[in-house]
Amino acid sequence: MKNLKKAVLGAALFALGATTAGAADYEFKLHHFLGEKAPAHSKMLAPWAKQVEENSGGKVSIEIFPAMTLGGRPPELINQVRDGVVDLVWTVNGYTPGLFPRSEVFELPGVHTNDTAATNLALMDLFESDLKEEYKGVEVMFLHVHAGQGIHMTDAEVRSPTDLAGKKMRIPTRTGAWVIEALGAIPVGMPVPELPTALQKGVIDGALIPWEIIPPLKIQEQTKYQIEGADKERFGTTVFQVSMNKARWDSLPDDVKQAFRDASGRDWRKTVGDIWAGADDFGIGLATKAGNTHITLTPEETAAFNEALAPVADKWAEEVSAKGIDGAGLVEKAKAAVAKNASN
Repeated sequence: MKNLKKAVLGAALFALGATTAGAADYEFKLHHFLGEKAPAHSKMLAPWAKQVEENSGGKVSIEIFPAMTLGGRPPELINQVRDGVVDLVWTVNGYTPGLFPRSEVFELPGVHTNDTAATNLALMDLFESDLKEEYKGVEVMFLHVHAGQGIHMTDAEVRSPTDLAGKKMRIPTRTGAWVIEALGAIPVGMPVPELPTALQKGVIDGALIPWEIIPPLKIQEQTKYQIEGADKERFGTTVFQVSMNKARWDSLPDDVKQAFRDASGRDWRKTVGDIWAGADDFGIGLATKAGNTHITLTPEETAAFNEALAPVADKWAEEVSAKGIDGAGLVEKAKAAVAKNASN
């Protein structure tokens, strides 16, 4: 089956007119699940790839294949890169539930609130000491989060947890499922490209997703309300990774490795945070311009949500303890790392 997948993807590369050998000393294919108009592609992945190429002095060429062009479904991306079917991927950790349990700590409500750059830097700070061991088979270029989960509703105004009781809500990860369950709603898992159809057909009543996804998927056409907490506080977030096949990484000379590292350092993690925050602002602006109602909860209303969501971190800590992880300790370390980077 693995060889068959390689053959299929190889045929896809040929059909798409992939770059021929000889254009650069080291050529890479980066595969991901969103379209090329999405900010993740145009404002993050493409500039990052260009910076790596420039850092390498022309030795590296990175070709990006968006929207699962090379085949498969989004949850298969991590295995595609681990198996060496592709060189690089950008993917959502939570598409493979339980595979990255330590990194999930940054998805929890109360850990990430509203500072994307701070959470990105906190992920970097804890990577070597606490997270690295779960990324076997890949070399992580960088981890990041988006601006955080907002609530999108087709036709229901939400101002308290009770307003979500019994509603079917799309969730991005298992931590998102726990958030939805804590709010009394019913979690429905699906990759984000399937979201517009699910909303349109009434399969779900709403979704837990950031504002930045509104423009590329035209979510403003399937929803009427977008809800977030006071001071742009969100209900958790999602961790993403850009990773390379480990064997491919190990085969590279030091100067080429350095070209990737230099493009993926602290300044870049902060820039990625700013990119996603800016894309979020643009997305909510588009929705309100289309006539949607943007609800910012009052501090008191936000506190009611936080009270309902407080058990989520405890549930996660208990869940990961079965894998020998000090969940409660990791929650405190993650909160401290986020706070430290927010103050800086």
